[in-house]
Amino acid sequence: MRIVLLGPPGAGKGTQAKKIADQYSIVHISTGDLFRDNIKNQTPLGQKAKAYMDAGNLVPDELVIALVEDRISKDDCQKGYLLDGFPRTVAQASALSDFTEQAGKPLDFALSIEVPEEKLIDRIVGRRVCPNCGASYHVTFNPPKKDGICDRCGSALTQRKDDTEATVKNRLDVYNKETASLIDYYRCKDILVTVNGDQDVNVVTDEIFKALK
Repeated sequence: MRIVLLGPPGAGKGTQAKKIADQYSIVHISTGDLFRDNIKNQTPLGQKAKAYMDAGNLVPDELVIALVEDRISKDDCQKGYLLDGFPRTVAQASALSDFTEQAGKPLDFALSIEVPEEKLIDRIVGRRVCPNCGASYHVTFNPPKKDGICDRCGSALTQRKDDTEATVKNRLDVYNKETASLIDYYRCKDILVTVNGDQDVNVVTDEIFKALK
């Protein structure tokens, strides 16, 4: 099964991606991890990406596409994969479709997790993380036993710099301007599946599995 995972920041894509990958025994490919691995291993593509990033520039589409195409061509992806964080634009989606269709292995689904914008802001702004052990919490939905203190290691919890309300609104604006158009793109290809992400995590998972059947 070959899946593209769509949804705005805070929709719960990371949580659901792991469950989908485990359920169907497919590879979960996060583009953030993909960049980090290529840069860490100093691959030719990783070195090119690093040069752009070090200069403070966006990595161009053709290089991002090349990184993804290289990854999904690996042996462990032959049984399927889930792409998380790519494509972000219609141009990237079109290039991905061309590549997979020419290889005779087109995408099966574009799965979109939908959550109202006001709920997304509450979700993200309320997130807290432990800088020591990496545990994550939410001030409303998953609070620590002691306010502001990690249950696991007792360290003081922090809020990520990009989890402020102003930053979140800006990220959602970027998503709506660029990535949201992917919904129409995949709807026209007749592979779009939408799921209501404004529910209990396990209910969302169940609905995803039903939709993918």
